[in-house]
Amino acid sequence: MSRHVKGKSRSQATFFPEVLDDFVSTENPVRVIDVFVDELDLIELGFKGVVPKDTGRPNYHPAMLLKLYLYGYLNRIQSSRRLEREANRNIELMWLTERLAPDFKTIAEFRRSNGEGIKQSCRTFIGLCRQLNMFSDAVIAIDGSKFKASNNKAKNYTPRKLETEMARVEKHINQYLNQLDMCDENEKETDTSPIEEKIAWLKTRLTELRELKEKVEAHPDKQISTTDPDSRLMKAGMGVKVCYNIQSAVDCKYHLIVAHDVTNTTDRNQLCRMGKQAQAALRNKNITILADKGYFSGKDIMDAQDAGMTPLVARFDTSGNGKKGYFNRSLFLYDAEKDRHICPAKQELSPRGTATDKGLLYRSYSCSIKICRVCSMKTKCTRSATPRKIRRWEHAARIDMMTTLLESKPDSMITRKQTVEHPFGTIKLWMGATHLLTRRFKGVSTEMDLHVLAYNMKRMISILGVSKLIKALMAREF
Repeated sequence: MSRHVKGKSRSQATFFPEVLDDFVSTENPVRVIDVFVDELDLIELGFKGVVPKDTGRPNYHPAMLLKLYLYGYLNRIQSSRRLEREANRNIELMWLTERLAPDFKTIAEFRRSNGEGIKQSCRTFIGLCRQLNMFSDAVIAIDGSKFKASNNKAKNYTPRKLETEMARVEKHINQYLNQLDMCDENEKETDTSPIEEKIAWLKTRLTELRELKEKVEAHPDKQISTTDPDSRLMKAGMGVKVCYNIQSAVDCKYHLIVAHDVTNTTDRNQLCRMGKQAQAALRNKNITILADKGYFSGKDIMDAQDAGMTPLVARFDTSGNGKKGYFNRSLFLYDAEKDRHICPAKQELSPRGTATDKGLLYRSYSCSIKICRVCSMKTKCTRSATPRKIRRWEHAARIDMMTTLLESKPDSMITRKQTVEHPFGTIKLWMGATHLLTRRFKGVSTEMDLHVLAYNMKRMISILGVSKLIKALMAREF
């Protein structure tokens, strides 16, 4: 006789049917979703279909579909087809949706047409976190993360790629033309129609590539993605992929995402823009912003300071002289009192006029040509016959102040790394080894809103627990 635990017979009838609510414990996160959505004013947030039409087939209430999506993104089920299957077999979803099971087209259409409502729901949850005093430190870390777009790399075209493809097509055309010439020289009755058809197709393809190259050359970014036109070719990890660069502003105390945005450019010039979004979310202008050297831009940092922020951005030297065996610019120390630079040979570089570059005003500094010619370190300074020139931006003093403040807080960049790289790493883990499910800025923004809302909700459940969070949801005015 087996000593294993015995299950119940599948054909055994029960006298008292079990209540569905008994399967969902009081500490189940699904109850947080239920209370949060029920407390929302869906009409004010911009959801469509809240007020049903008098005629036609009755529609599903947006609250039910929002609950369905939030459950899916909390449990790694982002696909509308998978959500359709889960709604028919998942007990938690049956409880949450009251046993309603919409088809995948209805589910996908809700996400497509309610982007603004979903975005406002995400902001509303951040507002709740703010009311619970979760952002008391007001220290925010900013970073960007590449998310693979729904666009194959083969469907992304650049001028170099098109030139390579056109050369390959021309090579095949020449090969087939040589075959036709060989057939003529042999004077044999050979059916050349298949070769002629291939040549005709290749010539058509060559025309298409030439037209596409003209479009690519005219495009501001010098590249075109045919499947998802808003995605761009970017460096991602160890390779290059067609991606979106998702910007995030994360609170350093509890790792909650306070603001996010979808871009298709690099991190440069994103600091002040993301900082302003964080200020609006926290309703606090006096915040500290941590960012890595990818965000370093003097003009952008100054704009952030003017907006009331305290940016702390890692500085980097763009000069490549160090690799060439010459003195790096960072070795030329600036003396603010006498407005001069001191070179590694302890010589003075005095002001030598001004110059404008990309709308920014710079002052040039160099030493006397007599001193430079006899300097023993000249070979490590410059290979030019004229003295080494150093440029200094007119507002560089403000950047120097930021650098000094950053040096007084050596753990800031460690804090940044431990904070901002965690949330999107978690979201990518939930997504799995796949790409974004939606396309264009509008679709990807809605998809990321759902990811961020689900992530923040899970963080708050970890911090407060289900019961306390439900009480907070029911006590606060949204």
